[in-house]
Amino acid sequence: GAMAPGKKITARIKRTLPVKGPQAPTLSELMRWYCLNTNTHGCRRIVVSRGRLRRFIWILLTLSAVGLILWQCAELLMNYYSASVSVTVQFQKLPFPAVTICNINPYKYSSMKDYLSELDKETKKALETFYGFSEGKSKVRRSVDEGNSSGSDFFKHIPLLKFEDFSKTATDLRSGQKRKIEGSVFHKDSSIVNSGDSNDIIGFQLCDANNSSECALYTFSSGVNAIQEWYKLHYMNIMAQIPLETKEKLSYSADDLLLTCFFDGLSCDKRHFTRFHHPLHGNCYTFNSGENGTILSTSTGGSEYGLQVVLYIDEADYNPFLVTSTGAKIIVHDQDEYPFIEDIGTEIETAAATSIGMHFTRSRKLSKPYSDCTETGADIPVENLYNKSYSLQICLHSCFQKAMVDSCGCAQYAQPLPAGAEYCNYKKNPNWMYCYYRLHEKFVKEQLGCQQICKDACSFKEWALTTSIAQWPSTVSEDWMLRVLSWDKGQKINKKLNKTDLANLMVFYKDLNERFISENPANTLVILLSNFGGQLGLWMSCSVVCVIEIVEVFFIDSLSIVMRRQWQKAKKWWNDRKRDRSGKPPQAGDLERQGHDNPVCIDEDLPTFNTALRLPLPQDNPLPRTPPPNYSTLRLETAFTEQLPDTLEVGQH
Repeated sequence: GAMAPGKKITARIKRTLPVKGPQAPTLSELMRWYCLNTNTHGCRRIVVSRGRLRRFIWILLTLSAVGLILWQCAELLMNYYSASVSVTVQFQKLPFPAVTICNINPYKYSSMKDYLSELDKETKKALETFYGFSEGKSKVRRSVDEGNSSGSDFFKHIPLLKFEDFSKTATDLRSGQKRKIEGSVFHKDSSIVNSGDSNDIIGFQLCDANNSSECALYTFSSGVNAIQEWYKLHYMNIMAQIPLETKEKLSYSADDLLLTCFFDGLSCDKRHFTRFHHPLHGNCYTFNSGENGTILSTSTGGSEYGLQVVLYIDEADYNPFLVTSTGAKIIVHDQDEYPFIEDIGTEIETAAATSIGMHFTRSRKLSKPYSDCTETGADIPVENLYNKSYSLQICLHSCFQKAMVDSCGCAQYAQPLPAGAEYCNYKKNPNWMYCYYRLHEKFVKEQLGCQQICKDACSFKEWALTTSIAQWPSTVSEDWMLRVLSWDKGQKINKKLNKTDLANLMVFYKDLNERFISENPANTLVILLSNFGGQLGLWMSCSVVCVIEIVEVFFIDSLSIVMRRQWQKAKKWWNDRKRDRSGKPPQAGDLERQGHDNPVCIDEDLPTFNTALRLPLPQDNPLPRTPPPNYSTLRLETAFTEQLPDTLEVGQH
């Protein structure tokens, strides 16, 4: 195909252009040009300074300035995602929190007799075997000999054992026989075991049902702890088999627990409380749960205007092995929050008036990238089993329960059931105890990954509690007060109440100041850029234009020079190789006449006078120049032999 005339000329020029010259500068030439023309004075001083010492000082100063800029800018970038905390305090009418109250004893011991008879018999036998403790001397009451034998084979599998020193022999409480113990030893209690009393160490052994040589031994430095832990293990096993409706009947009703109630100076009753069944604490009652859509608020601080209740504890009906303290447990929480009574509940003692003063604080943290918190928990791959708003505790418990179902095939009794799972019991899951203890050990050592997956919530409400206690009722008012309260309790009890069966509780706002703690970004993009500009101006007298210039020279131009150099080398190597194959001798001027893409002469544009002037000149073979003018043509008389007639005519005029 025919080439356009302009393209022909361009191609011709490119063929004849040499490689050398200003259009193909070296890196050192480029740097010299940059230093002479840039706005950053330090670089210019390096080139124009006379004397080696002065030049060296300027190089040192310029490099120091560059180092300081890089360091300061890195600091600015690292601090970009920092947050400042602001605290706002405002006085206003405050919503009253939900207050959940539980009896420390979950189920009435008298109602549980049928279910626990076998377990209690075993426990008493252990006390007798190990401590010479007989019924007559003890306060452990009620005959439990009758009743079904639901778990007898179960106790044979996991008996209480007494260890002699730290040897591998133990005495079985049932048979009194010594037996060899295999497996690793775990001190469930404390890491400090008094070796002087090592004879008294009590514990139990859990073995893998599928592999009897896989055993874990749990020992306790205190016999009380050993018996309670062993009892609780079997107790959970029994409770897991009882349906929820039955358990709710076995626990305390609102009428049983609540004697009197006042809120904000007005009387209240059981209708203001919502029942909530807790697996470890039985029936609990939540005041102001917000279930019916209304949340009570208070416009006055002080104990007169909070919640005041008198609770009936009924110590005589306590389970002697399950709980060793008397009283109630309460927790103050938000209506959307799950009450983790077993973790953070406050205990209320009997025969005392307990005042709990509250300070309300709302906190809000910035989420990513400022901190690793979650807004709603939706971004965390753990299913919320609690049907309440997300919290770190909900996540940890749900994560453990999920791991429990996956590893052991059943769910742990103290936490809600995941869909399609059922609670562990020895009949259906003979291996669950060994599995549970092993899993729990991993959980505590942070090997399950729950602590890594679960994050704090970004916003949360907190009620800081201050507790004070007074003796109640006083000695002088005790008599009439107990009589009146017994009368109020009515037909349910025929005896006069004992003050150790009662607890008085007051929950109130100490003041109506709401503290709001929030995080705000300490930096914005504008501030960051201004700080960068300040650093560049201070150390290098440089602006954005100067930064662009640096990018152009040091990255684009330098790279193109290096690439061009490599391309020429490759081309030369290829031509030499071709020549070697064909056996042609190298022609003189091959190197010099080798064309290249001249940046001045771009393919698309026709060569102009301006671009032609800027083209490099060849060194060895100069192009033919325009011949000098022949001045003889200016002599007119030689061109014309005779005068023309028309000129003559003019001359005559």
